[in-house]
Amino acid sequence: MKQRALTRVVHIGGVPVGGGHPIVVQSMTNTDTRDIAATVAQIHALEEAGCEIVRVAVLDTEAAQAIGEIKKSIHIPLVADIHFDYRLALEAIKNGADKLRINPGNIGADSRVRQIALTAKAAGIPIRVGVNGGSLEKDLLAKYAGVTPQGLAESALRNVARLERHGFEHIVVSVKASNIPLMLEAHKILAPQLPYPLHIGLTEAGTIHKGAIRSAAGMGALLAMGIGDTLRISLSGDPVHEIAAAREILAAMGLRAFGPQVIACPTCGRTGIDVAEIAQRVEARVAHIKKPLTIAVMGCEVNGPGEAREADIGIAGGRDKKGLLFKKGQVIQKLPESELEDALVAACTAS
Repeated sequence: MKQRALTRVVHIGGVPVGGGHPIVVQSMTNTDTRDIAATVAQIHALEEAGCEIVRVAVLDTEAAQAIGEIKKSIHIPLVADIHFDYRLALEAIKNGADKLRINPGNIGADSRVRQIALTAKAAGIPIRVGVNGGSLEKDLLAKYAGVTPQGLAESALRNVARLERHGFEHIVVSVKASNIPLMLEAHKILAPQLPYPLHIGLTEAGTIHKGAIRSAAGMGALLAMGIGDTLRISLSGDPVHEIAAAREILAAMGLRAFGPQVIACPTCGRTGIDVAEIAQRVEARVAHIKKPLTIAVMGCEVNGPGEAREADIGIAGGRDKKGLLFKKGQVIQKLPESELEDALVAACTAS
């Protein structure tokens, strides 16, 4: 895997993004921001799941003003998502937003962009320049005969330059699309040209199951290229599911550790225990553990300890209703199958 690009550090509230800091997990509420109680409740659920930055839609002045009340009750930085109306950006800043997400291309006249930039700079908050296929400027659509990687990259660079002209460089950039190859190519073009942190994500990824798979394919490819300082997995439905997917992707890529990871064999005719059931129960039983551990649930003694030798601790089914408890591939105990799960959990808790 390619080493991560060393971008500038941008602080969103108390959370550093870029500069080699851990890749930050974000999400966005799908409540009406004007409903303060509902929005706070959803953010609390996201916090509990491990969300580190949250974004809210700012549709009107009432929503912008709600930010101040929401922030009193939450514990992570809040980003105001703004489209078209520069006055909503100014109101969100006034009410304590920790960051703005805008597309300067749909804000309008440069005087409005300038006002946002100067106000954000005075408040000490960053701006994310967000570009996606659905908001590409008409001249770029004409120039490239549709939505292309080149057009997305050019749009991002153009809109970053609009902020830089006003002395604003506290910037995060995102280029999103629902087409994975297009999104990857756009980042290949853009990343070498920018010093700023990149927020990555596959927009309109889809439903929880298929959207997570599509996001894993896209985000895994970008992360393997060393691209990405913060990410959101965009799934339809309860945004809490986005956090679980994001953390699994980062853990699978070896970029962050969020407590134990349970690995399990796919099973075959040699399988001696109910791998799927045991693995699911073990995941639930070790969820409280904070220490990063790799825990293996393997089906047989033939391949179990050997294939899972990198696991910190694991179990494998055996013969004659006996199984194995092993650490780093070394068998440490033979046990009745009925005792394997409890022995594994106890060993994990003691580690």
